[in-house]
Amino acid sequence: MECRFCNIETADAQRILEVRERCVIMFSNPRLMRGHLLVVPKRHVEHLSELDSDERKELFDTAIEYQERIKKNIAPGCDLKQHNRPFLPENDLKVDHVHIHLQPRSFDDELYTKAQIHERTLFKSPTEEEILKIKNLLG
Repeated sequence: MECRFCNIETADAQRILEVRERCVIMFSNPRLMRGHLLVVPKRHVEHLSELDSDERKELFDTAIEYQERIKKNIAPGCDLKQHNRPFLPENDLKVDHVHIHLQPRSFDDELYTKAQIHERTLFKSPTEEEILKIKNLLG
C-alpha cells in the first residue's frame, strides 16, 4: 500500500496547515473533534526510534508549539498522542507512518462523554508482582 503521508504536500494540500523542514502539520481526516491536527515527519518511518535526532527534535518541538496554540485559541486542553500498533493492518484510520495527534479537549467533551468515561472502570493499581515483572522486562 502506498503511504498516504509521504506525498501529502501535493496529494491533499488543502489539509496542510504548515510545512517545515522535517515535518508537516495538517488537519486529521477523519477527525475526532474540531481542530484535530497531525504532526507528521516528512521522511517515511514507522517507529519513533527510526527518527534521527534532528527529525525527533523538530517533530516534538512542533507538536509542543501547536499544543500551546490549541490551548490558547481553541480549547482549554489538548491531548498529544502517538500510536504504535503494528499488530493492526493499515486502514482508513491507521497509517504506518509515524505521526503525532493533537486533539483539542474540553471538560466533558463529546469524546469523553461517549467513550473515555468508560475508561474509569479499566484503570487499576499495579500490584507489586506486576511492577517487579515489568521492571525486569524493561530493565
